[in-house]
Amino acid sequence: MTLRPVFIDHTSERGGAELALRRMLSAPADWHPALVCPPARETDAYAGLPPTVAVERRGPAQRSRVDSGSAVIGAARLAWGMLRSLVAVVRSPSVRRSDVLVANTSRSSVYTAVAGLITRKPVVVHIRDLVEPEAIGGLATALLRRIVLPRAAGIVANSRASLATVTPFLSARCLTEVIPSPSGLQRRSAPEMRDRVTRVGLVARIDPWKGQDLLLRAFVEAFPLSTIELVFFGAAAFGTDDYLAHLRALAKELGVEDRVTFAGHVDDVSDAIDQLDICVQCSVRPEPLGQNVLQYLAAAKPTIVADEGGPVEWVRDNENGLVFRARDASSLASCMRRLAEDHGLRERLAVAALSTPGLSTDTEVTARMGSFLTRVVEAA
Repeated sequence: MTLRPVFIDHTSERGGAELALRRMLSAPADWHPALVCPPARETDAYAGLPPTVAVERRGPAQRSRVDSGSAVIGAARLAWGMLRSLVAVVRSPSVRRSDVLVANTSRSSVYTAVAGLITRKPVVVHIRDLVEPEAIGGLATALLRRIVLPRAAGIVANSRASLATVTPFLSARCLTEVIPSPSGLQRRSAPEMRDRVTRVGLVARIDPWKGQDLLLRAFVEAFPLSTIELVFFGAAAFGTDDYLAHLRALAKELGVEDRVTFAGHVDDVSDAIDQLDICVQCSVRPEPLGQNVLQYLAAAKPTIVADEGGPVEWVRDNENGLVFRARDASSLASCMRRLAEDHGLRERLAVAALSTPGLSTDTEVTARMGSFLTRVVEAA
């Protein structure tokens, strides 16, 4: 019998989780998937999915960030939105026909867990964040630990670091597996190196915790008098337009606005990465995975990552990349200078990046997900 999973998301806006799920649903696989998500407000991560995916646009578009004002009012709005989402999921024809429900995000996992109880469907939760107050907030952490995780039939985590934050709260019968998110990886036979560094960059949505401010300051420290450029690929999603304005003002204040480019959202991530000579991951709190890190490595780019979270499961310092002290602009600047000044080091790290164990295509990742979901259904 062909597997019939239903993937459930709280938003259609372009975020890392949504783009990863889109890649998975677009990859060839032996299943009949469906997607239940709200209608798109502006940008639509799920536009253009293949006709083999049944898409149901239902439920309210969840607020991306808590509005300022009364915490009580904010909590009431959240609860009302969750209730409406729950009703929409339970009424879904695809859900009623499904074998398993898959919550694509932490927020959608709350009402998906309850929907699983009502419909008697096993629920798999995709853990893409570190489930702790510092990462997702105290309320979300409490909801996952008390309601979602104890009732989950399966957990897919994007890294060992993410899985470690939820393991103590799972039931003994819950199946778990670490599967990296589909990142659009394309294997290369050899690195393509330029003789000198002309562009340093970060591929990530514009968000304070992604560390664009840190990278901008480190860039100025590393290359105060230089023609090297800094490029930020990524849009100001989920209400971070004020932060983008701050970054533009900071670049002007630091005197490098003519060497800093804010390229916005890019559909062709591979092409964006090809334009860079040094690629950076510099989140200011532990990154659960960082799809950009996998994309950098697969593109055979000299890569710099912070020394915490999921990225250090993939990057070994001075072997297939460089590692800097998290939140330390001077440490990051030192790594960038070192790479810019040493062509041999860049070449050695780029060659090693291609051989990083575990780098998988979207089709391979999707096959692993299908196998795991089948195990969950068989065990239910």
